[in-house]
Amino acid sequence: MNNAREARQMLRAHRYGALCTLSKKFDGHPFGSIAPYLVDHDGSLIILISTLAEHTKNILHDPRVSLITHNQDSPNIQTQGRVTVVGTAKIMTDQDAAGTRYLRYFPEAQSYFDTHDFSFYRIMPQTIRYIGGFGKIHWVEADSYLVPPYSLIQQENGAVSHMNADHLSAMRRYCQHFHKIKVQQVEMLGIDCDGFDVRADEKILRFDFPDMVLDAQQARQALVAMSREAG
Repeated sequence: MNNAREARQMLRAHRYGALCTLSKKFDGHPFGSIAPYLVDHDGSLIILISTLAEHTKNILHDPRVSLITHNQDSPNIQTQGRVTVVGTAKIMTDQDAAGTRYLRYFPEAQSYFDTHDFSFYRIMPQTIRYIGGFGKIHWVEADSYLVPPYSLIQQENGAVSHMNADHLSAMRRYCQHFHKIKVQQVEMLGIDCDGFDVRADEKILRFDFPDMVLDAQQARQALVAMSREAG
């Protein structure tokens, strides 16, 4: 697996990061805040932020940003995997389309989405700093990190609906086999070229595909293979 895909998978596995903007109020000093985010199909990041927030004011003044997220499984912070996205943030023109997918992952944000104070912004990466662990440190350029359009993007809603209607037992087996967690309630939230996400009881679990999946047929083949492995 290449560094670009590993970086995308790490970003997709997490739900929030430290967002750094350039302060309008303090003459460009770095300003850090915690922001939930969702990785879009192409690898760019989507954030929902308020016009009243300091980081939004900073972005409107200077769109250059970075966002870092990291693994939290180990108490040793220096050996944890982490990814920093360096790029620019811009308000999204199609707020409704962004909201449909975002709210599957963050249903608690519905009240924010319903107000005029919050808008979706896209962070478009320019370069990525990927640290996969001790001694595994790489710069990844956006050209190799970003994914060109693929068929599964338009097919995602149908695939998610199908899995949630007909394959709940398979998803429970995924959770038990791949994450060693026995769950009662499962719901697929989204599927992309790198894997898919399931809300298992109250926790969101990420499942990575061994190879990239670009359309519904390839997704079906990958899911069937995982089901067979899970027994």
